[in-house]
Amino acid sequence: MMSSSMMITLLVHGLLLACSLHASAAADIGTCYGTLGDNLPSPTQIVALYKQYNIARMRIYSPVPGLSSALQGSGIQVMVGVPNNDLQSIASSQANANSWVQNNILAYRGVNWKYIAVGNEVRPNNGESGLAQYVLPAMKNIQNAVNQFGLSQQIKVSTAWEMGVLTNTFPPSQGQFDPSIGGYTLPIVQFLVSNGSPLLLNCYPYFTYTSNPQAIDLNYALFTSPGLVAQDGPNGYQNLLFAMVDSAYAALEKAGAGGVRIVVSETGWPTAGGVATSIGNAQTYNNNLIQKVKQGTPRRSGQPIEAYIFDMVDEDSKTPEFEKHWGLFTGTTLKYPVNFN
Repeated sequence: MMSSSMMITLLVHGLLLACSLHASAAADIGTCYGTLGDNLPSPTQIVALYKQYNIARMRIYSPVPGLSSALQGSGIQVMVGVPNNDLQSIASSQANANSWVQNNILAYRGVNWKYIAVGNEVRPNNGESGLAQYVLPAMKNIQNAVNQFGLSQQIKVSTAWEMGVLTNTFPPSQGQFDPSIGGYTLPIVQFLVSNGSPLLLNCYPYFTYTSNPQAIDLNYALFTSPGLVAQDGPNGYQNLLFAMVDSAYAALEKAGAGGVRIVVSETGWPTAGGVATSIGNAQTYNNNLIQKVKQGTPRRSGQPIEAYIFDMVDEDSKTPEFEKHWGLFTGTTLKYPVNFN
């Protein structure tokens, strides 16, 4: 018969394991906090919402001093952006990059900074084309500053791309970086390899579905397909997000960067204002996302995906109409039940 002391020991180990599994599962999901709205909660209210709902990670698109102050001591891991309109200044001067890190990172040592995203959705063949030349030099200067201030083990430097940097994304194994902009993407990929940084990927099955609803089943986009929808060699796909992410992994492999991890830096579903927008679809997508990312994609099975839901709060100053309605919250009111565990 097992002794009482051994039973207690096993029980304690079991509880610790359960707590560890709970923490790791919760830690893979964050939310993006955009601030283009008139009805936003205060910084202290936002931090309180993250804590109340066990949201372990936050993405912000530029430094917000009041929010940084409120985040100190919270333990929330933070991805902070270098805004696109700062790229030229930081690319042109190491001193400017040093000042940016001093003013926005070192000044708030109590914040658990995790990533610096240098630019958002910049590429040479979209609306931000004029800024593309500044992204890698700005990344290098920010990385130099991070190294200089002894932060390289804590903070990883990257940039956030969207699926437009890829081509041949279906089947996923054929994914590659668009050769027409390879002079932009491939040196950045090598920067990620050299610095052990992840690729930040804004990845929206919503937009893929709404661009071709006749060909893509809504269930495939919402994680509710009852069986496999697409087979790609040994890998079967039951949801669109995993197929999209794996096409990016295939591109990284072709670029000699198969060891680079992908962080889904934005994904979500709007509740109103457009095609297939509803409370029900958003609730289904985001709750399923939280559970599915724990599995990893078929190409990276067993490797949980770190993902950030867009958006934490509705941003009512955005256009067109559906852009106002991505939030999990309106103000401080949760729009539908979400289980972040």
